[in-house]
Amino acid sequence: MDSGRALPPSLLGLDIYLLSRVGKTARGRFADRLAARGLRLWHMAILAALADFGPHAQRDLAERLTIHPSDVAKIVDELEAAGRVERTRDDRDRRRITVRVTRTGRAALRSLDREAGRVGDEILAPLDTAERDQLHAMLERVFTHAHPESAIE
Repeated sequence: MDSGRALPPSLLGLDIYLLSRVGKTARGRFADRLAARGLRLWHMAILAALADFGPHAQRDLAERLTIHPSDVAKIVDELEAAGRVERTRDDRDRRRITVRVTRTGRAALRSLDREAGRVGDEILAPLDTAERDQLHAMLERVFTHAHPESAIE
């Protein structure tokens, strides 16, 4: 082992450090794969929210995903240009724009889900299926504790 690159054992003994580093590695690998398709994680987040929860007003998407409304508008512009979402104006309130995922968007989301699974398989390769299930359950509990407002209903 190259002692010049070895990490301090005191860091490796910190769960929070390990979570941070593994998360950064996973996010980086997935971001690279998204970028190869001209996408970012926020594109996937918007597609997932629309697929899971149905059509949303742009401002509601921003609130749900904690993305600045102007950023949501840009991301939705990009998704709309690619045919992955469509916008419609509310007949009762012309200022309200509703966004919905298209068939093309659902197909793209399925493809991105598979890609995320491949990255997960790479990162979690040392774990067997039962360990992965256990890790997922524990991470969900920790996530719900850290973000109670985002709890899965």
